[in-house]
Amino acid sequence: MTDERGPRVVVDDDREAALDIRRAVFVEEQDVPEELELDEYDDAPDTDHVVAYDGETAVGTARLRPSGTAAPDPVGKVQRVAVLADRRGDGWGSRLMRRVETLARERGYERLTLDVQTQARGFYERLGYEVVDETEFVDAGIPHVRMEKRV
Repeated sequence: MTDERGPRVVVDDDREAALDIRRAVFVEEQDVPEELELDEYDDAPDTDHVVAYDGETAVGTARLRPSGTAAPDPVGKVQRVAVLADRRGDGWGSRLMRRVETLARERGYERLTLDVQTQARGFYERLGYEVVDETEFVDAGIPHVRMEKRV
């Protein structure tokens, strides 16, 4: 049964659930080296980890942090969006991103940017994200495009 609470911001002791999902999706499923997947932003004080729970089971995660770019408006960077393979297609990705966007507004961000695996581009376009530059680039051996959205 689906828990209607949907995604919620993790507390310190839930951070491991986010990392476990990322290891399952990126390291095990997509063969991204763990040393590339886990980085200094995971422990940064201004980074938020969001985890989607179905009841007590963690099924998806995303990371939100300041973009670090000089811009006229505050920009947040969404990273490490992942839903477990057996839970894809159940709406968890959309719920997760809605929660990230709400959190971004709470943090004062006016825009969100994210580097999207090209195979997931359509998903983000349906959520209102637009490609910033059609030039594809490779990150961890996977083609990506940069997208953004005003929140």
